[in-house]
Amino acid sequence: MDNKMFCFQCEQTAGCSGCTGCAGVCGKSADVANLQDKLTGSLIGLAGEIKNNVPSAEEKKLIIEGLFTTITNVNFNESTIKTMIDKIHSISGGADYDMTNIWNADEDIRSLKSLILFGIRGMAAYAYHAMVLGYEDETVDAFFVEALNAIGQDLGMDDLLPIVMKVGEVNFKCMGLLDTANTKSYGNPVPTEVSLTIEKGPFIVVTGHDLLDLKMLLEQTKDKGINIYTHGEMLPAHAYPELKKYSHLKGNFGTAWQNQQKEFADIPGAVLFTTNCLMPPKPSYKDRVFTTEVVSFPDVIHIGEDKDFSPVIKKALELGGYDSDRKMTGINGGNTVMTGFAHKSVLDNAGAIVDAVKAGDIKHFFLVGGCDGARPGRNYFTEFVKQTPSDSIILTLACGKYRFNDLDLGKIGDFPRIMDMGQCNDAYSAIKVAVALSEAFGCSVNELPLSMVLSWYEQKAVCILLTLLYLGIKNIKLGPTLPAFISKNVLDFLVENYNIAPTTTVEQDLSELLG
Repeated sequence: MDNKMFCFQCEQTAGCSGCTGCAGVCGKSADVANLQDKLTGSLIGLAGEIKNNVPSAEEKKLIIEGLFTTITNVNFNESTIKTMIDKIHSISGGADYDMTNIWNADEDIRSLKSLILFGIRGMAAYAYHAMVLGYEDETVDAFFVEALNAIGQDLGMDDLLPIVMKVGEVNFKCMGLLDTANTKSYGNPVPTEVSLTIEKGPFIVVTGHDLLDLKMLLEQTKDKGINIYTHGEMLPAHAYPELKKYSHLKGNFGTAWQNQQKEFADIPGAVLFTTNCLMPPKPSYKDRVFTTEVVSFPDVIHIGEDKDFSPVIKKALELGGYDSDRKMTGINGGNTVMTGFAHKSVLDNAGAIVDAVKAGDIKHFFLVGGCDGARPGRNYFTEFVKQTPSDSIILTLACGKYRFNDLDLGKIGDFPRIMDMGQCNDAYSAIKVAVALSEAFGCSVNELPLSMVLSWYEQKAVCILLTLLYLGIKNIKLGPTLPAFISKNVLDFLVENYNIAPTTTVEQDLSELLG
């Protein structure tokens, strides 16, 4: 493969086939892309060294951080990637796997190995967030080693398919681990209305997924006259009792991650990136951007393991914020959004929901969510939600919800028609609710009046999709395009066994899903 780089792990990959030039669509350079391949190859080499042993704490941490580093829009920094490779080589001895063996492989083998690799990259993000809260699982840790070893071996389709499904199985366990970590640390989310108004005075915008980083920042900014606003996947933080108790956690700024270059262009506040979804910062606001954890960008101040957020605080005070309150809106003009409909808050009302279904007040549930992105056609998800019948409930999660979460679709009884269940990892909540409803009605999940219409962008969406398939959930609509790394034969397998299908038009899909 004679390219400057090769990457096709995200939905916006060039030409729906692969980024091969001087830079990827995400903004990473060919040099960074090739270093990420080298990092992955070093992880496969490390896994080969320890496959017959229980990985040490250092080895587990390196594997999880290394996989997380290679997720789309996380790390654009050659220096930090090289440092991580050196750490891995200090343990493994440098016996790296050559990733071109995968990219040049038979398309079906390449497809299955890509599903495994991209799936465990997404799962590593969830394992990381649980790990920093002190929650780990031996099965999850061992599977990272098993999966990396499988990627580096000469295996056929019959050997790889069960491992693909096992990614979904172990990711379900990993999402459950993170759910426990978050709820034990911060309490169970409760339905919460979140303002989109930015109040006057100094402020910091926190984006990403890591709730611990937000908690530490809230502690360090107490009584300093600085307001904190969430952005993107951090929105659900407002629903956790141990986070919402901070009076200076004010509201949510902006919409989905791909709009940040426009929305951050001239704000008089500091921005902290805790996980992926970093767009290359423009010069107009680069001086007010800060990163932490595995997120890294050249010439951007990084907050290290000491978690001293003083530089972020100093910048926020220096910028001063707005002179008066700024009323912001969502994509559709709404001034507030709701969040906090995680599994406990929904299941505490399961009886009323079942009664509403039996009475005919609720006739259908739609799970419409996933990763958002900039490719044209994603307004499909907005239009889909707008056109859902008034007797239906829309469950949503992840940043795809910003397409429609500020819409006022009214209520059915006491239940708002749009229920935000949280971050992408909170697909676990959606699954728990679906299983509970199936038990209440004495049927399988696939027999429920429930349809899943999912948007995807990066690798966490891949592992969630594999989890849904592992659980036997069928008839999923996926868009706006199907992954470039799924070969025709693998797609045929998914269609035949799970009836997975691409989104088409809103009208056609609604007609099909509602029967």
